[in-house]
Amino acid sequence: MIFGALLRISYDALRANKLRSGLTLLGVVIGVTSVMTIVSALEGMQGAIAEDLNRLGPATFVVTRMGVVTSEEMFWEKIKRKPLTLKNVTQIEEGCEYCDKVSPRGYYEARVKYRDQALRNVLIGGATANYVDIVDIEVAMGRFHSFEDDLYNRKVAYIGEQIRKDLFEGIDPLGKEISIGGKKFTVIGVAKELGSSFGNNQDNFIMIPFSVFETMFGQQRRGLNFAIKAVDVAHLKEAMDQTRMVLRSARHVPFDAEDDFDMLTADNILDMLNEFTKVIRWGLIGISSISLVVGGIVVMNIMMVSVTERTREIGIRKSLGAKRNHILVQFVFESLLVTLTGGLIGIIAGFLIARSLVGLMDMEIQPSALAIFLGLGISVGVGLFFGIYPAMKAARLDPVKALSYE
Repeated sequence: MIFGALLRISYDALRANKLRSGLTLLGVVIGVTSVMTIVSALEGMQGAIAEDLNRLGPATFVVTRMGVVTSEEMFWEKIKRKPLTLKNVTQIEEGCEYCDKVSPRGYYEARVKYRDQALRNVLIGGATANYVDIVDIEVAMGRFHSFEDDLYNRKVAYIGEQIRKDLFEGIDPLGKEISIGGKKFTVIGVAKELGSSFGNNQDNFIMIPFSVFETMFGQQRRGLNFAIKAVDVAHLKEAMDQTRMVLRSARHVPFDAEDDFDMLTADNILDMLNEFTKVIRWGLIGISSISLVVGGIVVMNIMMVSVTERTREIGIRKSLGAKRNHILVQFVFESLLVTLTGGLIGIIAGFLIARSLVGLMDMEIQPSALAIFLGLGISVGVGLFFGIYPAMKAARLDPVKALSYE
């Protein structure tokens, strides 16, 4: 009953000054919308990246020369490292008892043609036949290239879904001949659609046997990396440790020097990403909070005006037996009603904006508990912090002076 009465009184007070109440809401709406947009968009992007990384599999790790580069200084430091070579693959296979499969990978962009249709800058990947067992590649049609294809340098191609759509829409691509870098290849398989990530179409690729790739494009030593699968998830750490020892020894890295290569798993890439986005998230939230402070000051200003305008009303209530706490709670409740309404509008607006922005990058986004909690928490915080002073001022009014106020 008390809550219902408070709600009705507060609602009537806000409705009596619709324009003023609407303008007061605006600052809170802008602030909460900003926070909701930032948190929702970052959560959506992290989810999409996590989904991509999961394709590596829990027992798989990647060895790269450059690893993750987060600054120009780091780039120039890592670019001095020696490239990984095909010889390292043999050394790992011989020296790592906990490594089940090792596949070298190289990439090159080339022109692809089928009859009179041509595609430019298609990502051509070279890998050994066991690559399909290391990385989660689902075959939609045909097959991935085999050990024999690699051994006998057969020019066969396993294409992504986008290549199929661009070159073979409405026809069966299996057995058709395409031209890659001027060489004829036979299409033997099509990958299951992967979708896009950050606006990058992951289906725009062609995989060919590593031996053919090496003959056509060289080892692409600067871009060569290894995908390695441990015997099982429980021995992933041992497999990484043994691989590290093999590579350090093969590359003559001094015992007191850091590795001159990087080893990445889906989990540690995700950890680095979370650490990186955490800084960005709180930085952007801090900046957007400026509008919330401005909104809060507006709320306090409006509540002060409201207290002045309703001084006689306060005096009448006190003369009828209302205590300080009753007046205090009433005005705090009005302040909370304003900011909570603004917060709810901001949460909805922020989610819609984030969804449209992230939708441009083909990523799914759902309202996260963190974003909703922050939106509501900030609204309540602003309402309490900036509403308490006007409420205290109203509660401390002398009833006699309040009744004589003109």
